[in-house]
Amino acid sequence: MSVFSHPAFDRHQNVSFFHDSETGLRAIVAIHNTNRGPALGGCRMWPYASDEEALRDVLRLSKGMTYKSALANLELGGGKSVIIGDPRQHKSEALLRAMGRFLNQLGGDYIAAEDSGTSVEDLKIMALETDHVAGVRDKVNLDGSVRSGDPSPSTAFGTFIGLREAVRHRTGRTDLEGLRVAVQGIGSVGYRLAEYLHEAGAQLWVTDIHQDSIDRAVDELGATAVPAEEIIGLEVDVFAPCALGAVLDDASIPKLRAGIVAGAANNQLAEERHGEILQQRGVLYAPDFVINAGGIIDVGFERQGHDPARLQRHIEGIGDTLREIFERSDAEQLPTSMIANRLAEERFMKV
Repeated sequence: MSVFSHPAFDRHQNVSFFHDSETGLRAIVAIHNTNRGPALGGCRMWPYASDEEALRDVLRLSKGMTYKSALANLELGGGKSVIIGDPRQHKSEALLRAMGRFLNQLGGDYIAAEDSGTSVEDLKIMALETDHVAGVRDKVNLDGSVRSGDPSPSTAFGTFIGLREAVRHRTGRTDLEGLRVAVQGIGSVGYRLAEYLHEAGAQLWVTDIHQDSIDRAVDELGATAVPAEEIIGLEVDVFAPCALGAVLDDASIPKLRAGIVAGAANNQLAEERHGEILQQRGVLYAPDFVINAGGIIDVGFERQGHDPARLQRHIEGIGDTLREIFERSDAEQLPTSMIANRLAEERFMKV
């Protein structure tokens, strides 16, 4: 399997393949850039259809983390890891500990956090073998309550802040009452985002690969369930992708009827040119590596010493960053994705 000629390879510093015959672990770690600091990014476990699909995912995701950390003004680089397997069937303590031992071989250049298919508890098991994990310490909220190290609440909060800024920029509205939002994927982040939207008075349409998650959103948030293949074509104000990436491509964009795309999923554009296509169609796109940075901010603050008030202010800054991107996009008549890339590169390339 070629790495250097892979279309998703983009000056990555290190790509490592790990296999443990005893546990069946097959994993890939990609470190994209460490100019601003060690590469931090989630460890995803997913039943990829092929090794090539896993490689493509980890290369794209790790690059996205470099850009995300730079735009979030963190002293961190970008990396990602993927474990090939179904988390509901193949995950075990032995497999996770083997992953932790492999992380040690990278000498701290990559720090793992939870992601799709892994949890804080899984990272704590890895931590039995390595110090190079993050997002595992309990944190104190502003109200004095204690939550786990899970950064997904911060990811959801930042996405809500960014979605609200996108609505304000496009419509001039400062409230979300009656706003129609289609949420694709209501896992740990998507469901919390849906809760914020419900509390703000938005109307929700949801889909997910797990029926129990859909049922919960219908029962608790008054959401309307729709088939997965219909979610992107609904006549709504905002399409919020919160599942896997590459959902905006040549086939799906023509179906899109929402005027705004603002969601928590990583790498929503199948290719960079799809950002330009969205602009040409008059769709305001909130670049994913900007709007979903709340989680990496949360984990970054954990490494510095957690301060809930400072953390909230920093996450709220996602709205300011998006405002700058939207305004520059309008002024320069360039896609928001291109403006966000340029802004990030200005920050991590100079360092």
